[in-house]
Amino acid sequence: MHCPFCGHDDTQVKDSRPSEDGSAIRRRRFCTACGQRFTTVERVQLRELTVIKSDGRRVPFDRDKLARSVRVALRKRPVQEERIERIVNGIVRQLEASGDSDIPSKQIGELVMETLKEVDAVAYVRFASVYRNFREAKDFEAFLGALDDPT
Repeated sequence: MHCPFCGHDDTQVKDSRPSEDGSAIRRRRFCTACGQRFTTVERVQLRELTVIKSDGRRVPFDRDKLARSVRVALRKRPVQEERIERIVNGIVRQLEASGDSDIPSKQIGELVMETLKEVDAVAYVRFASVYRNFREAKDFEAFLGALDDPT
């Protein structure tokens, strides 16, 4: 593992711990060249995922991008960081378990919306407003009206 501070390729693991939900291992590392300490996270990856964008482009799946979008939707909401991590891990597991390495971006967006709907209604609406590209207040009204209508 290269040191993020000096680029030296000889770092030592000082401590390893499983994450709270057991889905990752956090390692504290020490650089023998510059003496800096840093943390790495190791996760199981079942398969390489590729996202197929709406314009047809293919890009590698980025777990951090997914986590950022979930965090933005849940910003200032009463949801703990550990829960957010479990949400992201659950979505990634569903994508990996789908059996297909090529995942349409629409499928990812729908999974996030389904999950946020169960977790926090405000975060669900926030995410939907970006995902569905709301442009005017009437777009929110129509969406919220559909939420109230159980059919």
